[in-house]
Amino acid sequence: MPSHALQTRAETIRRFNRFYTRRIGVLHEHLLNSEFSLTEVRILYELAHRSGLTASDLCRELGLNAGYLSRVITGFEKKGLIVKTRSAADARIMQLELTVKGRKTFSPLNEASRHEVMAMLKQLSEPGQEQLVDAMEQIQQLLGGASPNYLLRDPRPGDMGWVVHRHGALYAQEYGWNADFEALVAEIVAKYIREHDPTGERCWIAEKDGKVAGSAFVVRHDSETAKLRLLYVEAAARGLGIGHRLVDECLRFARLAGYKKMMLWTNSVLVDARRIYERAGFRLVEEEPHHSFGKDLVGQIWARDL
Repeated sequence: MPSHALQTRAETIRRFNRFYTRRIGVLHEHLLNSEFSLTEVRILYELAHRSGLTASDLCRELGLNAGYLSRVITGFEKKGLIVKTRSAADARIMQLELTVKGRKTFSPLNEASRHEVMAMLKQLSEPGQEQLVDAMEQIQQLLGGASPNYLLRDPRPGDMGWVVHRHGALYAQEYGWNADFEALVAEIVAKYIREHDPTGERCWIAEKDGKVAGSAFVVRHDSETAKLRLLYVEAAARGLGIGHRLVDECLRFARLAGYKKMMLWTNSVLVDARRIYERAGFRLVEEEPHHSFGKDLVGQIWARDL
């Protein structure tokens, strides 16, 4: 027989579970007044934030019945929200990817969910919010659910300014580039914000431990060519594969958006970035010496077919 203390603790946890599910509204038939159930939105969330997932991965990690998941996936395909692609490593494996329409469908759901949680947090004082988050992180750690090292997400208000700031600071520190480079980054970011076309352009923000750790942009060069811009990873977050993952996401998005080719401009001194590009299948197609950002540099254009 279980001890009285163990039974009491179990009932305390069950009581908390009932309270919390009511508090966050997960017992609603559909999430956020949308056409999707909580489970369907969770599937969209996983596909939006992770690449290369298979149906088996989703079944295992979300605890879903294979038959149920198959019906959901079929429904998503009919609505044009996802596509199946063959794994580059094993052609027998079908991977699931969100389409541009799928990401546009998921984005407002994700934002609405975030605002609901923020509204709940605003009812607490700053110390209360920190205490709540710390308690949740402790629960996750105790139950063995360590959070991933990083995640990729869409930009939020304030992120674009941070991208400009960090590019300017990092390249000054690591390569001695002057404020001309920060001005160039600011111009690229401002143009992206003003003219952003979600059907053919996208930005990813890498986040680690709740802080911005990197970025990458896909912008339109012409009707058949996408351009990869502003790839960077914070020094403290290097070695985790963030740069490779950002480039992979850029390539995947560009293919789904219908581009035939991707290109990028970099400089020969950026050795680590060039290794990432080469590993992703890019090839050097042109280079030219120039004096920019207070330094004598060799500019390079890299490209690859999609």
